[in-house]
Amino acid sequence: MAVIPINTDAPSEAVLEILFNLKVRDVMSHPVLSMAPEDTMRNIQSRMRDNSITGIPIIKNEELRGIVSMDDIVTALDKGWIDEPAEAHMTKDVIVFEEDMPVSFCITYFNKHGYGRYPVINSENKVTGIVTATDVITALLSAMNQEVARLESKAREMEARISPETGINSEEENKTFEFKTEPFNFGIAGQASTEIKKILKKMGIDAYIIRRIGIASYELEINQVVHSLGGVMRYVISGDTLEIIAEDKGPGIPDLEKAMTEGFSTADERVRSLGFGAGMGLPNTKRVSDRFEIKSSPGKGTVVIAGFDLRKKQDSKDV
Repeated sequence: MAVIPINTDAPSEAVLEILFNLKVRDVMSHPVLSMAPEDTMRNIQSRMRDNSITGIPIIKNEELRGIVSMDDIVTALDKGWIDEPAEAHMTKDVIVFEEDMPVSFCITYFNKHGYGRYPVINSENKVTGIVTATDVITALLSAMNQEVARLESKAREMEARISPETGINSEEENKTFEFKTEPFNFGIAGQASTEIKKILKKMGIDAYIIRRIGIASYELEINQVVHSLGGVMRYVISGDTLEIIAEDKGPGIPDLEKAMTEGFSTADERVRSLGFGAGMGLPNTKRVSDRFEIKSSPGKGTVVIAGFDLRKKQDSKDV
């Protein structure tokens, strides 16, 4: 099982900066070694052995048709279909990354699904690379060696401006922060969630509360990216409270009761191929929020408001 030992929920500020700024295209291996659907499983096994790899994407006309892993080869040997074409036995339900996704997506999905590799596609759905856990770890180590010292120095300068009496940075208190989202633009997806967590950390907010806000923010932000025509993530900090106001343009939600049911999703094939669409976004947001409200009109978009008490002590709520 491929696992990358980095906690994307509560990393240091330096690591957080790297995870967002480093994109999938920066860590992927390319050009891609691939095979065709008509190639036999035995030929694919030989290619994997000769190149010391454990998986090969199956591509035709530059489009991804599936992937053959070592598990697929072992199964083919066991079942006696090693000389049959890959098209009949490859894994067809493949989760892919887009080139512009932040590396934080990679870490989340390696740790969530445990797959050994993920194909990478561009905006035209053409396969341009492949990412393994080793690719991610190598790139992160290189980036950290170059950037951690500079970023930690910057973080210390920011902390020096925090009021010693309250832990609140007067520059951030009673302010509104706004970030735009765009459909399937993973180059900026996650920016809002990353920035608000940095702001709250500077304010001295408890890590448990920051984690809850981060979960809600991420779920609402990704919902806008993959389900709407774009929108705005607005964060209103007023005294000891924070409200996330997520307002999007798009199809709206025809049945709010169903949308709030865990596992219910209207995600299409493209959304599911990117690893989203599990139907947990809105239920997760409501679960971690102190106050939750949703309004939606078909064809006019959706507004979700999630409220948080910034000084509320940790309770037994599971996050």
